[in-house]
Amino acid sequence: MPIKKRSSSRKKSSRKYSKAAGKTVASAMRRKKKGTLRSGKGGKGGKVKSRKQAIAIGLSEARKKGAKVPKKKAA
Repeated sequence: MPIKKRSSSRKKSSRKYSKAAGKTVASAMRRKKKGTLRSGKGGKGGKVKSRKQAIAIGLSEARKKGAKVPKKKAA
């Protein structure tokens, strides 16, 4: 009697962030490294030195572009 192979019943996970969002965050990280990423409205604030802040700015820019990014958590 032949043995049947079981198909994996794992649910395919949906992406939390889109590829476009990842690219925007990567771009923000490059600008941080270069020293041109600035905080505040219109980039008129100080230089961004924090990695976490750079990621937050990248996600915010992705949201404005309409990429798939979860909503900000209420503080």
